[in-house]
Amino acid sequence: MIDVQRLRVLRQVAECGSFNSAAAALGLTPSAVSQHIAALERTVGTPVVTRSTRGAALTEAGRIMVAAAESVAAELAHARRQVDLLGSGRPQLTVATFTSGGRFLLPGALAALTAACPDAMLHVREAEPEDALRQVRQGAVQLALAYCFDGPLPGGRAGVEWIPLLDDPLRIVLPAGHRLADRTALDLGELASEPWVLGCLRTEEYLRRYAGRAGFAPQVRGTTTDYFFACSLVAAGLGVGLIPSIALAQEMPPGVCAVPVAEPEPVRRIGIAVIGRRRDDPLLAALTGALRDRAAAVGR
Repeated sequence: MIDVQRLRVLRQVAECGSFNSAAAALGLTPSAVSQHIAALERTVGTPVVTRSTRGAALTEAGRIMVAAAESVAAELAHARRQVDLLGSGRPQLTVATFTSGGRFLLPGALAALTAACPDAMLHVREAEPEDALRQVRQGAVQLALAYCFDGPLPGGRAGVEWIPLLDDPLRIVLPAGHRLADRTALDLGELASEPWVLGCLRTEEYLRRYAGRAGFAPQVRGTTTDYFFACSLVAAGLGVGLIPSIALAQEMPPGVCAVPVAEPEPVRRIGIAVIGRRRDDPLLAALTGALRDRAAAVGR
């Protein structure tokens, strides 16, 4: 039988990338971590980790076991909530959300849920998508409001299901008096000589990829984790920005304007991540429906 504690240790090694870092996170010695991994490998009959001077990397068997570890963690967390519910008698729901989505989509959905389920105990955590999805897989939260850019949609691990809500086009934000401010759409290549301001560190890789397709490497003059601050820097003339539409719907300071990007338009896809087998839970289903209604209203 596979020991749950050894799965927990493996999951921490995968997250930290080394035995030493995993040991520090777990409050164990590196030797104890190594012994747990060796015992797990004896149980499954194959290596789960490859060790090198650069750290520890999962084998294919290790990736399978980490997915199993996340499923076990999620089931234990769910059982803990069910036991707690026996004592409180009140349904509980914990949600993770990224900032702009939380501000634009979540409050209205939570208000609708509270009106429909006044006894519910709701908890909200701010988290970037990767961390939010990890929390869903591990059972720390029951629903994550998240987003992704290019590439495959999130989900598919540990039973996580991705429910699309809306596409959120990114806009070029310019100072109001900019020479291109009156355009109806802009190709990124037209901004090759401009400095850039980032309102989210995750957009830098995306911007560089799109700029590369347009034949230039962007010069980043400002980096922030707040879209309003980024727009303020644009208004001050520090540079131009690439900012999602829903963030601009909430926080467009004076002195800037937003122009669509010419095709192919960069878009971030916003959706909900849940454990698929839990999505019929009444409280989870109610919040999912409320978020869908809110997203549909935004799209009209």
